[in-house]
Amino acid sequence: MIVLAQLSDLHLDGGDRAAERAERVMGHLNALPLDAILVTGDIADHGEPAEYTRAREILTSRFPVLVCPGNHDVRGPYREVLLGEPPETGPVNRVHKIAGVVVAMCDSTVPGEDHGLLDKDTLGWLDTVLTAEPETPAFVCFHHPPVPLHIPYVDEIRQFGEDRLADVVARHPQVVAILCGHAHTAAATTFAGRPLLVAPGVVSTLTLPGQKGVVDYAAPPGVAFHALAEDRRLTTHYRTFERPGTDGRGDSVL
Repeated sequence: MIVLAQLSDLHLDGGDRAAERAERVMGHLNALPLDAILVTGDIADHGEPAEYTRAREILTSRFPVLVCPGNHDVRGPYREVLLGEPPETGPVNRVHKIAGVVVAMCDSTVPGEDHGLLDKDTLGWLDTVLTAEPETPAFVCFHHPPVPLHIPYVDEIRQFGEDRLADVVARHPQVVAILCGHAHTAAATTFAGRPLLVAPGVVSTLTLPGQKGVVDYAAPPGVAFHALAEDRRLTTHYRTFERPGTDGRGDSVL
């Protein structure tokens, strides 16, 4: 069995709160039996170099840590500081082969905008990556959900042009699931006939329609665990991690 942990939306901003929550999650993950950790965007809050320096420290692990950018990330500093690459401004797409699965980390960001789009080059790259490994189970990962989640605030800035992505996924039956973040809430639906699994937020949790407020800052950070069996059946578990010394109601200390 292959186990991938997925976290998203750290929004590291130079302050202590976001960093403590991300450190808490990584501390739990580093003690578990995993094959890799996936981080699906909004690693930094403002895309500043110092935020990525902090991210490099926090995202240190004995497991491979695979990342893709979100709408709060900035490609130049993201590449230069987090990845140690020249600060180019094109899409940051990376493919990894981990424990017998292909993980395609795609850049769904539109520089200067909050909504997402997989541009022509990224879709062509993804199609090439999947064509090269037709027998290997694959996960397609990016930041923005490509379908409405029925949360108006998120749906207004989701990934658009999704029919083009659906065409690529349809050509590749080895795609096990599509993984994303951006919504700051755990969610599960389908896309192009495959599971579409949304990681909860680390920095905060978005409230559902009808609940009080827009963002719940007291809710503990969450993670998705994706377990892929030998028969390619995927099971996903969602978990939250309280801060030590709490009474189970978020970050309030007794």
